[in-house]
Amino acid sequence: MSTATAMTPAPVRKAAAPVEHPGRRLHAIPTPTRRRRPRLAYGIVAVAGAIAIAVAQMVLSIMTTQTSYQLSSLTSQQRQLTWQKQILTDEVAGLSSPQYLAANAAALGMVIDESPSYLRLSDGKLLGPSQAAAGTSSVDPLHRGAVPNSLIASTPLVTQPDATIDGVPTPTDPTTDATTPVPLTDGLPVPSTH
Repeated sequence: MSTATAMTPAPVRKAAAPVEHPGRRLHAIPTPTRRRRPRLAYGIVAVAGAIAIAVAQMVLSIMTTQTSYQLSSLTSQQRQLTWQKQILTDEVAGLSSPQYLAANAAALGMVIDESPSYLRLSDGKLLGPSQAAAGTSSVDPLHRGAVPNSLIASTPLVTQPDATIDGVPTPTDPTTDATTPVPLTDGLPVPSTH
């Protein structure tokens, strides 16, 4: 080959003309803008919301604690009222006992007759000895030989406020509490082992 042909450059092709599309256009990207700092109002709202939540939790906690104290107080009051109810029930049981009723009847002058008389309602006839009872009872209404009733031992009689069922005057000690039950001083009898 000859040097002349070797040196001839290859034919250069021409670049094709760009085809323009009517919908697509190139444009320059705008430079990014600097971010703005958050506004102060958003920060204030966030802090105020957090404070409001904390205050609401504290208020609810205080209300719950206060309610538990009130519940404890009411429970204690209910316990006291239950005790007072039991004391009053015991007093009513003592005042309605036959021993107390018989003592009050004897204080009023009533006597128990050995042979009582009865009135038959169907014909109005009197059965039994038709005579008045003697001035004294043949039966002891206080049952002095029986076990005394500790519920009414210091309760005054209805007609004689200064006398009790035992006949002794009622002690007027201001330090004693009338709402507490009578304590057992002797307790239950037990054999002595020493």
